[in-house]
Amino acid sequence: MCADTPETLDYKSTLNLPKTDFPMRAGLPKREPNWLARWEEIGVYDRLREKEGRKPFTLHDGPPYANGHLHIGHALNKTIKDMIVRSHQMMGRDARYIPGWDCHGLPIEWKIEEQYRKKGRDKDAVPINEFRAECRSFAAGWVDIQREEFKRLGVQGNWAEPYLTMDFHAERVIAEEFMKFLMNGTLYQGSKPVMWSPVEQTALAEAEVEYHDKDSFTIWVKFAVTDFALQDLVTGGEEGSIDDRQPVIEAEAQAAQDFVGASVVIWTTTPWTIPSNKAVVFGEDIAYGLYEVLETPEECWAAPGERFLLADNLAADVFARARLEEGQWKRVRDVTSAQLAGMTLKHPLAEAEEGKGEWDDRRDFRAADFVTDTEGTGFVHCAPSHGLEEYDLYRDLGMLEQVITYNVNPDGRYRDDLPFFGGKAILKPNGKEGNANAAVIDKLVEVGGLLARGKIKHSYPHSWRSKAPVIYRNTPQWFAAIDKPVGDGQDAHGKTIRERALTEIDNVNWTPKSGRNRLHAMMEARPDWVLSRQRAWGVPLTCFTKKGALPTDEDFLLRNPQVNRRITSAFEEEGADAWYEEGAKQRFLEGIVNPDDYEQVMDILDVWFDSGSTHAFTLRDREDGTEDGIADVYMEGTDQHRGWFHSSLLQSVGTTGHAPYRNVVTHGFTLDAKGLKMSKSIGNTIVPEKIVQQYGADILRLWVAQTDYTQDQRIGDEILKGVADSYRRLRNTMRYMLGSLPDFDAAKAVDYADMPELERLILHKLAVLDEVVRTRYAAFDFQGVYRAIFDFATLDLSSFYFDVRKDALYCDGDTDRRLAALTVLDHLYARLTTWLAPILVFTMEEVWLERHGADTSVHLQDFPETPAAWRDDALAARADTVRAVRRVVTGALEEQRTAKVIGSSLEAAPTVYLSAELAQVVTNPDTFADLCITSQITIVEGEAPEGAFTLDEVEGVGVVFARAEGEKCARCWKVLPDVGTHSHPGVCGRCDAAMS
Repeated sequence: MCADTPETLDYKSTLNLPKTDFPMRAGLPKREPNWLARWEEIGVYDRLREKEGRKPFTLHDGPPYANGHLHIGHALNKTIKDMIVRSHQMMGRDARYIPGWDCHGLPIEWKIEEQYRKKGRDKDAVPINEFRAECRSFAAGWVDIQREEFKRLGVQGNWAEPYLTMDFHAERVIAEEFMKFLMNGTLYQGSKPVMWSPVEQTALAEAEVEYHDKDSFTIWVKFAVTDFALQDLVTGGEEGSIDDRQPVIEAEAQAAQDFVGASVVIWTTTPWTIPSNKAVVFGEDIAYGLYEVLETPEECWAAPGERFLLADNLAADVFARARLEEGQWKRVRDVTSAQLAGMTLKHPLAEAEEGKGEWDDRRDFRAADFVTDTEGTGFVHCAPSHGLEEYDLYRDLGMLEQVITYNVNPDGRYRDDLPFFGGKAILKPNGKEGNANAAVIDKLVEVGGLLARGKIKHSYPHSWRSKAPVIYRNTPQWFAAIDKPVGDGQDAHGKTIRERALTEIDNVNWTPKSGRNRLHAMMEARPDWVLSRQRAWGVPLTCFTKKGALPTDEDFLLRNPQVNRRITSAFEEEGADAWYEEGAKQRFLEGIVNPDDYEQVMDILDVWFDSGSTHAFTLRDREDGTEDGIADVYMEGTDQHRGWFHSSLLQSVGTTGHAPYRNVVTHGFTLDAKGLKMSKSIGNTIVPEKIVQQYGADILRLWVAQTDYTQDQRIGDEILKGVADSYRRLRNTMRYMLGSLPDFDAAKAVDYADMPELERLILHKLAVLDEVVRTRYAAFDFQGVYRAIFDFATLDLSSFYFDVRKDALYCDGDTDRRLAALTVLDHLYARLTTWLAPILVFTMEEVWLERHGADTSVHLQDFPETPAAWRDDALAARADTVRAVRRVVTGALEEQRTAKVIGSSLEAAPTVYLSAELAQVVTNPDTFADLCITSQITIVEGEAPEGAFTLDEVEGVGVVFARAEGEKCARCWKVLPDVGTHSHPGVCGRCDAAMS
């Protein structure tokens, strides 16, 4: 024995305690920029492209607008994309990501106009290419700003060579793609109502519109019945004597007496459309009645004896709106749809002018299938220039020439020569209510045409840029016909654009699956695609129309391949500005056709056509694109079912016959912590930059991984604190492994077959987890990936395996058990670090460099292959049984600890009574003592004595507590009988051997 005593020896220094410089505190906000600089310095993205023999995987980036700082939706979107690309790269693909920007269109043009207005400049007085140059410069500046903001989030891609819709080659390809519609016969010019922004003076696509509550005027208007076609209604042309027909004749006469002079009442929330009214429609299956006013109160626009035709379900509500109480009106008779069809109506403003007036012609009155009796009066006033349903009705009837009006100018004012209302504005230039509605209402009151009026708050379309309300306005526009055969109509996917799109939707994998149904329903019901916009900043509709020809004429559009080649060649060299240079028409047509015979179209393309064409100049034309021009994934927000997903599909099937994507992944919207939509006016917006400054980008990325992004997500301070807490727990798990692994010598790694069951159990769990991780990453389910890894790290590792094996890791010498544990830790490290790298890009790089350093990166690695032999379901089943028994033991010990009988489980040496069946599984008391972290355990097959500790959910187990016998080892703290009997004082035999 040595003269030393346990008190004089520093046994702690003999332990294999964790050693690492990996800090507990991450300090992400300050440290992350250093890793970004390092990745750029060593060229991680380019080095990944050098890996040979890999199948390409391409995520095509939906382009954000280059016109402002990033919001939290941008951060969510780009982070999900980055996780998709990184995970597929680490699963063995050549995963490419080319960032892109949408640079044309109203968002940027509007910004330049705002600058002009502040300086008092008139946009129309500026040469168009000078204006376009300012738009281009503005967009380029924001591309640079947003690029750095995206990179700060850890997003990896080809940032040096992004795609921009304003690049000359891109503008050339966009024009070429448009020309394919020109040449395949689907392009046409038509005049129909489109969503129009009077403030921005342009047509808008559905994707450029958002819905907000709006207070609107509501009016109930009288259309007087002036005539009644008797013979068509009741005689039916039947033959018979005068006497036989006398009752019918009398009924006809009574109907005429009842109806003529009565009024059909309509209801509308757009009084400004009344001057454009051309018809009223009713529903054939609706029950109507003729109602008479008996008496009226003061301030009522109805008069005693007046009669009104109304839907029975709505009559009471209409009279209440007119301030008439029950008893002040009565129902006179039924009114059939056949009788309604025999009536002739006049406009309430008829005969208001001297001489032949604007509204004196009789209004058309017929049935329509879109009329209901759930709101209003059961009758609908029709202004086909300002309503799609009415337009479609009269288009199908071949009556558009009789019902289309052009009463509203591009700025939302009535044409100057419109009687009574000329120059009145529907909206002011600032988007506020103009004087048109009030003027129409006042005039209707004056002529006795109004029955009631009020106001209603309802959801109404607004431009998402100017935030001003929009209107439906009939304007000449250019359309792509989606139900007309494309070219010769010979395509396996379908003859028309709609047929092709509906076919291709079912050839795409949708995440979530509801995305398929949403886009399919939209595609089934959508009208023709409005391609034109009346603006300046964009790719023009590169076509010419023949002077004097009608849009329906065969030669109205110039379809000449040679002209097309001239245009696209110029665009490649000079960009789309070439279209606006002086003499452009002559330049493109001279020598091919007579320029004097044609007009040059000056509208620009809808920016959704721009972004819908990006697959052509990014996937098809670039070296880092795809061989077939199809992306593996498109990933955007759920609003893009009516936006980019939609326009890309339409554009691609119209020109190639197939969809431009194989997978479409959709995320929801980001809300505040209370579930409210973020709004600057409310003050609940969360800026990614502030999160990065406070927590670091990895915390923001972890929030993305923890949420079900396919639904709307919430974010706020408390939520982020919770994310940071789970991050710290995971970081500590990685730190523990790093601290244990410096002693690991790969040359001494233990083979799987030679490992203890506990190590083989952990490797089994690792093999199961490997399959989960790969499957969930392939399905774009990052929440599933992270949850599985986090649960494994915290429950199976930190709370179980590390807790059990820290004794062997700290106290064993160079034993097989310790070497096996270190080997498992090495396997765990390699997998957890790479599996988490697509999510925690900065932290896992730090973890990787802690062991590897030098010219390497975790982002240059693949997920390690996991041997099939590690999967052992039989072992896992036995282990579940053992852990169930362990729960009873730890429960018994916790009871003693709570009672302050013991302080540590190592002070215990319980006796465990097992049923015969369990005794076949739990056989080794020393191994089981290690699992239970006790100094000793005795296993007895048989029934437990009365008073033994049991758990109802674990049958056949009873535990009798006993203190461990012996002394406490000064080194490992186990209580054992042999402590003090070895060469080193105060230690057990195991520790004595380790120290020797």
